[in-house]
Amino acid sequence: MKKTTTAAKKKSAAKQSDGGSGAKRIDAKIKELGGWRGDTLARIRALIRQADPDVIEEIKWGDVPVWSHDGIITTGESYKSAVKMTFAKGASLKDPSGLFNSSLEGNTRRAIDFREGDKIDEKALKALIREAVALNTAVQAVRSAPKASRKKKSA
Repeated sequence: MKKTTTAAKKKSAAKQSDGGSGAKRIDAKIKELGGWRGDTLARIRALIRQADPDVIEEIKWGDVPVWSHDGIITTGESYKSAVKMTFAKGASLKDPSGLFNSSLEGNTRRAIDFREGDKIDEKALKALIREAVALNTAVQAVRSAPKASRKKKSA
């Protein structure tokens, strides 16, 4: 498995922040969708960027927008009747506002389906995004720690 170097991460972050190919491809996806689905995806994207200015934007699996920070935070899938925001580690997140309304049966992911006319609880969604980033960052810190110090902490 290939490890990402700090220099590579900085390069990737710089690429995203200056309108890199991931950001441009998400722009194109939003334009392609148009209508309420494009507007919803654009609003979700803006909230993600507000919650985590260091987020990395990519397109994966053909045409799915993905936002990452030390691992995938969330995806933005679009369907005929919904825009789905799937949190990669959603089952590990607290959701006091009850935003998760889809993919509730699994042990890992959780999702929020936004349908035409739905109002987004922006404050709660940004809090959930920040919590997902914090979880990813904590997991990454443990993985990056030297093995000897990990053993000491678990003893």
